[in-house]
Amino acid sequence: MRHYFRVDWRAGLSLVGTLLTFLSLAFVVPIVVALGYGGEDLWVFVVSMVLTAGFGISLRRFDPNPTPGAREAFFVVAFTWLFAAVFGAVPYILTGNGTIAHPVNALFESMSGFTTTGATVMGDISFDTHSRAIMMWRQLTQWLGGMGIIVLAVAILSQMAVGGAQLMKAEVPGPGISKLTPHIAETARVLWIAYIGFTVLLIALLYTLHLAGLAPNMGLYNAFAHGFTTLPTGGFSPEARSIEAFSPIVQWLIIPFMFIAGVNFVLWWYVISGDPWAILRDNEFRFYFGAVTVFSLVGTVLLFFDATLQTTETGQIGGNIERSARYAAFQIASLTNSTGYANMDFDAWGNPAKALLLFVMFLGGSAGSTGGGIKILRWLVIIKSLRREIFTTIHPEAVRPVRMNGKTLDEEAIRGIYAFTLLFLILFFSGFLLLAADTSRTADFDPHTLDLLTASIATLGNIGPGFGVVGPMGGYNEFPMSSKLLMILYMWIGRLEIFPVLVLLTAAYWRS
Repeated sequence: MRHYFRVDWRAGLSLVGTLLTFLSLAFVVPIVVALGYGGEDLWVFVVSMVLTAGFGISLRRFDPNPTPGAREAFFVVAFTWLFAAVFGAVPYILTGNGTIAHPVNALFESMSGFTTTGATVMGDISFDTHSRAIMMWRQLTQWLGGMGIIVLAVAILSQMAVGGAQLMKAEVPGPGISKLTPHIAETARVLWIAYIGFTVLLIALLYTLHLAGLAPNMGLYNAFAHGFTTLPTGGFSPEARSIEAFSPIVQWLIIPFMFIAGVNFVLWWYVISGDPWAILRDNEFRFYFGAVTVFSLVGTVLLFFDATLQTTETGQIGGNIERSARYAAFQIASLTNSTGYANMDFDAWGNPAKALLLFVMFLGGSAGSTGGGIKILRWLVIIKSLRREIFTTIHPEAVRPVRMNGKTLDEEAIRGIYAFTLLFLILFFSGFLLLAADTSRTADFDPHTLDLLTASIATLGNIGPGFGVVGPMGGYNEFPMSSKLLMILYMWIGRLEIFPVLVLLTAAYWRS
C-alpha cells in the first residue's frame, strides 16, 4: 500500500506527531496561569497536554526517521494545523462552560485562534463564565499561530531542519520568504526572535502605562493577553468590547504595533541588524505604508464630518479631530492586515466609512508578515502587471518586465499570483452563497446580505469581525452548525493560503 502512494504519508504522519508532541508543551502556560489564580481548570490543561502528547507520540511510530520532501510538506503543514485546532479545542470542551463547550463551537474557537482569525462563538466573554486560564489559552493559540507552529519547530527542533525549507514555504503566509541565513533553522530563529522581541516590547509598554496610571485596567494579565494577540494580528481579547475597554493612549499605542505586525518580518530583522534603510527600499513596504496612511486619512475625514456618530464612552466623534483620527487609524490598521481588534462598534459607522472598511478587508498584510488576506505584495504585482499591459497595448513592440525591488519577476510567478487572487475571490463569493443558502433554512436567524458577505471574507481572510451580526461587538454563535463547519474550513484554508489544502484534494497528489 505504501508504494501505491507517491506521497510518503508515513513520514508525513510521523512529522505531524513530532509537531503535536512539541505543541503539547504550550499547555504549560495556561497551567501556570491556573496555578496563579487558585487552580481553576488546572486539570483541564493537564488532561489536554497528556492527550495531545500521547497522540503525537503515537503518530511518530509510523516512521522513526522521516525524510520529508516537497510533496510531504503540503501533507505535514495542512494536517499539523488541523490537528492543532482539534487538540486546541479540547480545553474548551472539558470546561463545559458557555457556548464553546459544544464540540463544533470549540473547534471553531480553536481554529479561529490558531489561524489568528479572531472570529468568536464564545458568547459571554467574561471571567464570570470562563477562567483566566481558559481565556489565556485562547490568547496563546493566536500567538503560536501568528508566526507559525512549523516555523517555531524548525527554529528549535533539530529533526525539523530536514525538509524545513519546504515546510516553511508551505506555511508562511505570502508568495515566499527570503532565506536570511545559510541554514533554514537559523532563518526560522531570526523570524521568531523578531516576533518575540516586538511582543515583549508591547507587553512592557502596556504594563508601563498601567503602572503610570494611564491605563487603569491594563494590568499584567491584560498586558500579556493583548501582547499575545496584537503581533500575530489575531484580535482576540479577554475584554467583551475589545480595545474599546481601554484608554485612548492604549489605543494609540496598539496602532503602530498592528502596523508592525503587517510588515514582512524579514525587513524588521534587517532594521534590527543595522540596515534601517532596507525597509524604505522595499516596494511592498512603501505600498503598504502608503495604503494604510491614505485610507486612515480618508477614514478620519469621513468620521469627522459624520455629525451623528458617537459612542457611550467618549460621546460625539464627528467634529473631534483626535477621536476621528484615532478610530479611523485604529480600524484601518486593524482590518487592513486582518488583526480584527475594535476600539468601537464600527458597524455603527455611516455607509461611506463602512464601504472603506469593507474595501481594506481585501488588502491583507505583507508577505512574510503575520497578516492574513490576499496580501499587499500580490495587489502590487497585479497593479504593475496591469500597467505593463496598458503600456504594451500602446507600444506592441516594447518589452517591459514587471520588477519588484529592482528584480525582474518570473512570468510564472505573476500567473501564480493572478491564479491565487482569482481563486480567493471565487472562494469568497462561493462562501457567501453557501452561507446564504444554509442560513435561509434557519427560521429564527435572518442575517442581511452584508453580514454574510463579511462573514465569508472575514473567515477566509482570517480577519474576524465583519458587519451586522458578525460585527466587532457581535459574534458567529447564531449561525447554524453546518455554516460554522464551513467557516472552520475557510479559516483553515485561508491561513494556509488555499493551495496546501487544495493540493491534498487532487488525485494526482496521491496516486503514483
